Amino acid sequence: MLLDPHHLSALSAILRYGSFDAAASQLAVTPSAVSQRIKALEDRVGASLINRGSPCTGTPAGLRIAQYAEDIGLLEAQLSRELALEQGAGPGQVRIAVPADSLATWFVDAMAQTQDMMFDLIVDDQDYSADWLRRGEVSAAVTVGGQPVSGCDAVALGAMRYLPTASPDFISTWFKNGVTAKTLDLAPSLTFNRKDGLQNAWMEAQTGSRLSPPTHFMPSSHAFVEAAIAGLGWGMNPQELVRAPIKDGQLRSIIPDAHLDVTLTWQVGRILAPALMPLTSAVQKAAAKVLLSPVKAERHR
Repeated sequence: MLLDPHHLSALSAILRYGSFDAAASQLAVTPSAVSQRIKALEDRVGASLINRGSPCTGTPAGLRIAQYAEDIGLLEAQLSRELALEQGAGPGQVRIAVPADSLATWFVDAMAQTQDMMFDLIVDDQDYSADWLRRGEVSAAVTVGGQPVSGCDAVALGAMRYLPTASPDFISTWFKNGVTAKTLDLAPSLTFNRKDGLQNAWMEAQTGSRLSPPTHFMPSSHAFVEAAIAGLGWGMNPQELVRAPIKDGQLRSIIPDAHLDVTLTWQVGRILAPALMPLTSAVQKAAAKVLLSPVKAERHR
């Protein structure tokens, strides 16, 4: 089934900018023209593609077709480069699922090394980023472990090391009698969001028990570190983000050398792998500066 590229660009623009008016402005057409294109596309595929609202969002079919349109754009950009054609449509757009801690520590470096590409990042917990690939809603993702998603090429990146950190005052208040199942169950903790299982996984590994301490939800990698420094709670922080605070005495590990290593993998849809090879190379180089090499990973989640 061939789909009109003008219809596809209208759908992508609505989902990217959130409204028919903003999409029309971006495409230099009238909102009526955008509406007509979406209606024609919906008639063509026999399904609703847009949830009208503020902002507009895609239905499952709409998200899948929008991803298809971006994939086609990447392949066309690759063909233009290989044939030395003029690339009038501009750089290709790539949608990627990335864990927040990877984005905060090394992934921006990979983006900066990649030319002629625009990024649309989906930030999700590392245990769930592979789901975006399975649903066909992204072209690539940083995922946990080495199990490849069907239809994807997988590249081992290494391990992100997490340290159980808190401020010295917090440790002296809550763990003055040691870090035990009892004290961990009482001490306030930090949790990125309701998908974040790092703290629970670490506590169970250390105590053999499933604990449910009080927690602050802190959905920002940098704010997570700041909250630990401020004494709000203890949490599993990426080693890269807490090197300086530990050196300055603002943070300490609540149990020395009791780290948690999370292995990360870069996965790309197999059809798009050649078009995204420059990005894959940049991802490997950027990750190698921060992550432990795969052979040094001591714990998989």
